[in-house]
Amino acid sequence: MCCRIEKQISRFRGWLPRKPMKLDKETLPDLEENDCYTAPFSQQRIHHFIIHNKDTFFNNATRSRIVHHILQRVKYEEGKNKIGLNRLLSNGSYEAAFPLHEGSYRSKNSIKTHGAENHRHLLYECWASWGVWYKYQPLDLVRRYFGEKIGLYFAWLGWYTGMLFPAAFIGLFVFLYGVTTLNHCQVSKEVCQATDIIMCPICDKYCPFMRLSDSCIYAKVTHLFDNGATVFFAVFMAVWATVFLEFWKRRRAVIAYDWDLIDWEEEECHRLCIISLSQKHYCLLVQALRVIIKQICVVIAAVFGIVIYRVVTVSTFAAFKWALIRNNSQVATTGTAVCINFCIIMLLNVCHPSGCLIDLCMQMGIIMVLKQTWNNFMELGYPLIQNWWTRRKLRQEYGTQGKTSFPQWEKDYNLQPMNAYGLFDEYLEMILQFGFTTIFVAAFPLAPLLALLNNIIEIRLDAYKFVTQWRRPLASRAKDIGIWYGILEGIGILSVITNAFVIAVTSDFIPRLVYAYKYGPCAGQGEAGQKCMVGYVNASLSVFLVSDFENRSEPTSNGSEFSGSPLKYCRYRDYRDPPHSPVPYGYTLQFWHVLAARLAFIIVFEHLVFCIKHLISYLIPDLPKDLRDRMRREKYLIQEMMYEAELERLQKERKERKKNGKSYHNEWP
Repeated sequence: MCCRIEKQISRFRGWLPRKPMKLDKETLPDLEENDCYTAPFSQQRIHHFIIHNKDTFFNNATRSRIVHHILQRVKYEEGKNKIGLNRLLSNGSYEAAFPLHEGSYRSKNSIKTHGAENHRHLLYECWASWGVWYKYQPLDLVRRYFGEKIGLYFAWLGWYTGMLFPAAFIGLFVFLYGVTTLNHCQVSKEVCQATDIIMCPICDKYCPFMRLSDSCIYAKVTHLFDNGATVFFAVFMAVWATVFLEFWKRRRAVIAYDWDLIDWEEEECHRLCIISLSQKHYCLLVQALRVIIKQICVVIAAVFGIVIYRVVTVSTFAAFKWALIRNNSQVATTGTAVCINFCIIMLLNVCHPSGCLIDLCMQMGIIMVLKQTWNNFMELGYPLIQNWWTRRKLRQEYGTQGKTSFPQWEKDYNLQPMNAYGLFDEYLEMILQFGFTTIFVAAFPLAPLLALLNNIIEIRLDAYKFVTQWRRPLASRAKDIGIWYGILEGIGILSVITNAFVIAVTSDFIPRLVYAYKYGPCAGQGEAGQKCMVGYVNASLSVFLVSDFENRSEPTSNGSEFSGSPLKYCRYRDYRDPPHSPVPYGYTLQFWHVLAARLAFIIVFEHLVFCIKHLISYLIPDLPKDLRDRMRREKYLIQEMMYEAELERLQKERKERKKNGKSYHNEWP
């Protein structure tokens, strides 16, 4: 029986493709790399290098970088400042300067039967095509075609996307946990059954009295994102951010070793990267600070305007003619405020969520979906429309046949140039997403899942844009992702603090714990189950005497529609004494217990998570052990090979001198 089951399983495995996410190297032989030792090239040591073909010794990215380096320093006319390609571009002598693509990215023949016509065609088929979205990226080929800096960006983006899988799975589990426990939540049950509890109006004059049970759906939706698993997920995401950064350092080290970038910075900086901080740089820095301060002031003004909008609009919606909007005035206010906030974010490029947990959750959901969709549309839609318009004008001017006869430089000239800031916008978009995913994850556990789905599209979208819609950017080298790593570390630290405050201040997690252990039916028993939450809703509501309303705040309705007579009391959410107590509406002892518990939670949460983060950073080395051993072994072998090659060269020279009858003295060896 067991043998029969094993045969069925093996037969089923035979139907499945082996390693479906890896690229097929048999049909794509250009992806193979030669296994050899490398060293920085020098003309004086050319005899140390194995050169089968001088035309292909340097790849196209390196050749274009060498050509650009020469053109930047060539003198084109007599004069002190008549040097360099950039000056010719700035004075209008040339319209553009860019490396050429290696031909068309399309072919009539299949790549599996006829092979790739060029590296651009190969990149399109195995990287930029939407049909290979589930496969790994050919990073070596990307680096060979676009250079190390762009290759590192896509390597980081792929690593970040892969690390989002466990975060998205845990976040989805937290959300599903809230769905499955919804019917067992004692707080939601009490809210939905509280038909006899009348809540005070949420705004002046026009807002009516309402039953607590009217917010039943609101309470159930809140439970989906504010449940017992939220704290665990916040700790998990804080640790996840540290693990992601630490393992990226290890991954970057492997890439830097494979791409010969380990010692690049020290060598290149002495020759090319000598930078002096002159007075001009300080002036530019001051101007940048002025712009930043102005933007911050505009952001503060916009946020203040949204707060005023929420205060004013809630009363307007409460007096609306349509019953649907009038009965859901708070939700309508939050929804419209989020949409306005989204528009401001697109203009100012910030996010400042406010309000209670469900408001923050709604903002996170709308912003992550709408903002990422809009960014993807603009990234691909803008160059597509621009290139379509250019092709349309060319067809009108030259016809269809004339356009196909254009040389490669003219075809590339008709494409869109890369952003003047390089990869700044691409990195910025992902850094903002990383911030949303980690900083406010306690309010929206589905953020990692939305980020994962977006990034799967983002990788192929960016690849398609680089291969088909943009001119080929100038290849440049880079050792890592630069300042963006420090920003990611700062976001990781900020996420711990933010999530601690979101859980302690915005969430109901702390008030529920205080009630369960101190005031509920299980007080003093060390339990905090659902049975211990009986009576929590009533204990979290205070009593207000309707006659204590000020004239300008008194509602137009007297609440007679609930009991047939004007209401005498209404309830509101707070921990305050009743109106007839010695200190009317003073804070109760429970309020101070909740406040102390919130402060204690913030301190304990931050210290615990920071200790875990530092422990993980300490335990995970920056370099894998096998890579460190390979680097030491290679360094030793390279020195031995160079010594032997130099010794062989000198011996040949000695033999030639003997043969020619030339004398030599004191020559080594």
